Amino acid sequence: MSGLPADPIPVRTTIFEHMSARAVERGAINLGQGFPDGAGPDSVRQAAARALLEGPHHYPRMRGTEPLRAALAGFYADTQALAYDPAAEIVVTSGATEALASAILALLAPGDEAVILEPAYDAYAPLVRRAGATPRFVRLQPPEWRVGRAALEAAITPKCRAILVNDPVNPTGRMLDSDERAILGEVARAHDLLIVADEVWEEVRPAARPHVSLAADPLLRERVVKIGSAGKIFEVTGWKVGWALAAAPIAARIAATHQYLTFTTSPALQQAVAEGLAGERAWLEGMRRAQEASRARLAQGLAAAGYAVLPSEATWFLSIDLAASGIARTDVEFCAELVDRHGVAAIPVSAFFEGEGAPSNVVRFCHAKAPQTIDAVLERLKAARPRFG
Repeated sequence: MSGLPADPIPVRTTIFEHMSARAVERGAINLGQGFPDGAGPDSVRQAAARALLEGPHHYPRMRGTEPLRAALAGFYADTQALAYDPAAEIVVTSGATEALASAILALLAPGDEAVILEPAYDAYAPLVRRAGATPRFVRLQPPEWRVGRAALEAAITPKCRAILVNDPVNPTGRMLDSDERAILGEVARAHDLLIVADEVWEEVRPAARPHVSLAADPLLRERVVKIGSAGKIFEVTGWKVGWALAAAPIAARIAATHQYLTFTTSPALQQAVAEGLAGERAWLEGMRRAQEASRARLAQGLAAAGYAVLPSEATWFLSIDLAASGIARTDVEFCAELVDRHGVAAIPVSAFFEGEGAPSNVVRFCHAKAPQTIDAVLERLKAARPRFG
């Protein structure tokens, strides 16, 4: 278009959209983009349908409906012993990515810097740059993917204002342990940094291992922005209902930014999510058991077929190590051949890094699928294994 100014931030299609489109073109089974085969609790979908028919049908409160904010406060008090004021410390957004955008745009200014732990959700760095700030990357290494104090400290300069943390972690499937949380907290306090804690996978974890939020540390409570997602909790990714929880002064800045992005979110979906948070704890327990079973089914099948499977305990994802599997291809090459010739879409984990030298031997699969889907994938991967060497 004539007169269109150059964009300093390159516009590109996400790897998830690219691989999903490729899967459709090839008629492949899509274990690339993270979405489950399930449709969430029936009661939550019924609540959404009822609210669509009965209303309200007009703009809800900008910060979110009162029932949903109250439900969020109750849910986190019950499940994580967190205390949030629903009126002053909770902002409902159109998906967790919008919550991230609202937080990053509200809290970073031109000239600031933000630390990002890699591998990282691919929206983080572009959003930091849209705020006029500069991302500084801390590269974690497979197979442990652990956060280390020295690397974290080395990335921090006087311009740093925030650390972006994902826990549980997409794409690795790890949950941060107490030592890593302590390192993040101590470094944030020492350098007076905010923490944007992307905790959307908080309920998709082992039944026996509760999620511990960074906001649970009383020394961090005033500097943590906690991000959550109904799409991940209830397996309704297309609903795009998310939220940001933070101390009142920070929440006010996030709300002020949110009002000029999406302003608000469907009241019918907010009502349904509120009912689900209040009444579907048993469904969440069953969901966790189902995800553990599907993760184990895919991991065991991949290992039996000759692929080296990396540890995974949470999220909808697990990965294989190509080099340890004896496969002399990069993750990009492997994923291209896998979808084009063998009918399975996956994600190269190098897409979660920026710059040179990123690990190129790890491939991510989404295991949140029905048993028959996983079995069909395993048949194809078993047949493909000899062709990869």
